[in-house]
Amino acid sequence: MLILVWGLEADRPAAAVLQHLREMGVPVRFIDQRDVLETEIELESGSQVSGCITICRDRIDLGDVTAVYLRPYESSLLPFIADAGPGSEAARHASLVDDILTIWSDLTPAFVVNPLASMSPNGSKPYQLQQIRNLGWSVPETLVTTDPDAACAFWEQHGEVVYKSVSSIRSRVSRLRPEHRERFSNVSFCPTQFQRYIPGIDHRVHVVGTEVFACEVRSVADDYRYPGEGSTEIRACTLSSELEDRCRTLAAGLKLPFAGIDLRRTPEDDWVCFEVNPSPGFTYYESATGLPIAQAVARLLVNPPATPAPCQTALEQKAGHPLNRELVKMLTSAWRNGDVLQPL
Repeated sequence: MLILVWGLEADRPAAAVLQHLREMGVPVRFIDQRDVLETEIELESGSQVSGCITICRDRIDLGDVTAVYLRPYESSLLPFIADAGPGSEAARHASLVDDILTIWSDLTPAFVVNPLASMSPNGSKPYQLQQIRNLGWSVPETLVTTDPDAACAFWEQHGEVVYKSVSSIRSRVSRLRPEHRERFSNVSFCPTQFQRYIPGIDHRVHVVGTEVFACEVRSVADDYRYPGEGSTEIRACTLSSELEDRCRTLAAGLKLPFAGIDLRRTPEDDWVCFEVNPSPGFTYYESATGLPIAQAVARLLVNPPATPAPCQTALEQKAGHPLNRELVKMLTSAWRNGDVLQPL
């Protein structure tokens, strides 16, 4: 057994899971992105992908890895990489490390929390919302548009409307107010997501394998993460067994061993789902409630469910050949030859 954690030491979720793994006394190795310039990877592709990672002369055999917790940031955005410039040797090296580890995580037979392929739908909020609806959940009426007139019509139809980012990049959820009308022309330059405002009480539900940890969130702010002068109260709560099962089914349907589900309970006692976070920053809720979420993630990594062999990506299935393994060859070759890969 060997468990890998990939990310930054300053990242609280990664640090919390790493701490619990160490306290459990299991073999664990941390791939710290601060050491990216001292990180070298060797991969070989065939019927399986094998290889090793060397960090400051410390060697990790990837064949020994049984589970992985992924919390990486884009290495090129690290200050010492960004300062070197996008065309620098440091930037090239960091990009290749990210690319090769990403490809390996997609192909490894180890248990991955969470597979990047399963996390990718969160890059398009409307697409993920459709997945959530298909899995039997109520979702708010939504419009994504670059047409100011369509946005105004949607607002007039529903009365109370919020707007937010379309992508996975964190943004503040805000309710439309009369003073926003003069800014509607800006929609022409940026696709914006509008949703009917749903009154009720927010809940964040973390599903870790089969364990469910629920929080009730009370705040007068449109986005409780940014309460302004108001306050946000977060407390642990208990869901019905039926609702817990629905949350487990949702996470499983999205192929996420670990998920943060954003729900709202309406005054009519209906449940509406807004989003499923595939890499939740759970420590915000854990510190407020004492729920042992990090410990549950550590347990899941130590005792993963039966894991099937890595599935082919949609591109592989279309093309009929293993594109990921070809990428391993390309990236490894570029690493050894010092070439800079062009965008595919």
